[in-house]
Amino acid sequence: MQTRYEYISLTSPEKISWEQLIIREEQKTYQNPDRPTLKGTTTIGVICKDGVILASDTRVTMGYFVAHKKGKKVYRIDNHLAMTISGSVADAQRTVDILKANAQLYKLNTRRPIPINSAARLIANLLFSARLAPLIAQVLIGGIDDTGPHIFSLDPFGSLTEEKCVATGSGSPIAYGVLEDKYKENMTIKDLLSVVVRAVDSAMKRDAASGDSFDVAIIDEKGFHELNDEEKGNILGGS
Repeated sequence: MQTRYEYISLTSPEKISWEQLIIREEQKTYQNPDRPTLKGTTTIGVICKDGVILASDTRVTMGYFVAHKKGKKVYRIDNHLAMTISGSVADAQRTVDILKANAQLYKLNTRRPIPINSAARLIANLLFSARLAPLIAQVLIGGIDDTGPHIFSLDPFGSLTEEKCVATGSGSPIAYGVLEDKYKENMTIKDLLSVVVRAVDSAMKRDAASGDSFDVAIIDEKGFHELNDEEKGNILGGS
């Protein structure tokens, strides 16, 4: 039986499923580590004693072309919840729209904000259900609820892991170098802001697919706050 999702190769007449195509491409990358990757972005999420911090660069790339220098990758979902995106812009923005709508619907139905793990599970189910024709999006979902601060990392197939300190994208190896050196559990937002800013700034300096500027958002008991240019400049200058 043929799958309804088919891809006709330009170099071969055979028909293969999208799932088979993705597996083949991943195998090519594993077999040839020097094969160029066209994925970009640096996104970061950390758990703090009093909340969470989410950050990203703002460069949007199409292969080796810089398509946009001020792309938004950190999104407010609700006052207690936010997410970062990377991958295909259209697919990633679609996940943002779906989560925003469902978070508001949950609040209307229950008269309370959606729990962070429920929001993450919703997007995990969405990504998993589309795995035969996957949404090319890797996201971080973070926030604070009655059970405390949480950050979840999701891949395009819907794999879901809860993290304390996580980075994604092509700049993540550089960002991890800073984060793993400086991050410790039970640090406050104030203590970790400079660490996160330094991590994303280091990635922007060394990863060609990350750059231009960066966005940082914090979520604590007071709610969501995205740092303005002056606040980011002061932290970067002091770090």
